[in-house]
Amino acid sequence: MERTDGDRYARTIELNGKSGWIEIAPQPEKNFLSVRVQFGDSTQLFRIVERVRGMFDVDADWSAISKTFHADPVLRRSVPEDLGIRIPGSWDPFELTVRAILGQQVSVAAATAAAERLVQRFGPSCQGAQGLTRVFPSPQKLLQADLTGVGLTRAKAEAIRAFAEAVCGKQICFEGVLDMDEFRARLLAIPGIGRWTSEYVAMRALRDPDAFPSGDLELRQRLGNCTARELEQCSQAWRPWRAYAAMLVWQGGSVETPRIARKIA
Repeated sequence: MERTDGDRYARTIELNGKSGWIEIAPQPEKNFLSVRVQFGDSTQLFRIVERVRGMFDVDADWSAISKTFHADPVLRRSVPEDLGIRIPGSWDPFELTVRAILGQQVSVAAATAAAERLVQRFGPSCQGAQGLTRVFPSPQKLLQADLTGVGLTRAKAEAIRAFAEAVCGKQICFEGVLDMDEFRARLLAIPGIGRWTSEYVAMRALRDPDAFPSGDLELRQRLGNCTARELEQCSQAWRPWRAYAAMLVWQGGSVETPRIARKIA
């Protein structure tokens, strides 16, 4: 369904029942991304390009975001001077949420392998490029699928089925979300979806710049082995850009870990 080759990323796409593929690569000397699109309906080109812009967060204003971080004693050492930080988005919010569920409490490698099995078993075939042969299965397909057959635990399989049912029934809708808190509440009402997943989905699928998974173990470890409550308190100073703060820390930026305890105290 997707692949990377050096600095090039390619994946299959599906819109209105039609499939195709895209390939994105940076052009550093000209400071832009080049996009190749293979799709049978040219009227969808603008929509495809807009979704790619969201995937790569190209509209982020790093100069405005960095001002908040430069003023913060915890993050200021980790702020790059001449490079921006982007929030990786998603081509399909439904796909991203399913993959987030697959990634709960397992390694990245295990989650990737589970996603591959899911796509191989239930993803419709298509004619792509560079060995791309399938698109991600639809909510309707996964609602009827026996997911335990691809090695998922019963709990994860049921969470994905319940999520697909909520999407099919319009209880969960990714278009035109105005109330982020209500959207999170609807996600959290699905058994098997916790706060980490709801914040991760808000960050990457809805492009909420203030989404923040304060319970994330890696964030807490890198910020002085603090508790989720302590990290939530500390993160108030990073609003409304907490998602970008999470990216800074996840990327291994140098932070003032001793100060987080004093700041919270």
